[in-house]
Amino acid sequence: MQIDHGAMVLVADGRKLLFFRNKGDAAYPNLEAETVREQDNPADRDQASDAPGRALNSVGSHRSAMEEVDFHELEEARFAAEAAELLKHRTMAHDYDKLIIVAPPTALGEMRKHLHKEVQDRLVGEIAKDLTNHPVPEIEKLIAAS
Repeated sequence: MQIDHGAMVLVADGRKLLFFRNKGDAAYPNLEAETVREQDNPADRDQASDAPGRALNSVGSHRSAMEEVDFHELEEARFAAEAAELLKHRTMAHDYDKLIIVAPPTALGEMRKHLHKEVQDRLVGEIAKDLTNHPVPEIEKLIAAS
């Protein structure tokens, strides 16, 4: 995939997002970090306070465990929506013309739900991979190879 000069590249997962701008050209990309944002999202077991609740069945005396809320997953979904909102603000400010989003499949899917039409119009590529902890030269190579 080509990364045009001036294109914005968002590399994100459920806890971290990195905005890059291509200062190079399509043949020799040179991604420079513009924004790095990370949130603390501990594992669900560290966020949940109690064991799952129990409910009485309407017939008989059996009790059933209620499904537990996965707070870690909820926070990752909220973070993906927040990333989509940041993209919208940058789009409305005419900050970029072309956008590539790189994120794990679940984060990418969650982000897609929240992308504004103007952001979608500027989206030229998506890569369903987690590259947030990779060095920049490796990110450049992996995007170019996609």
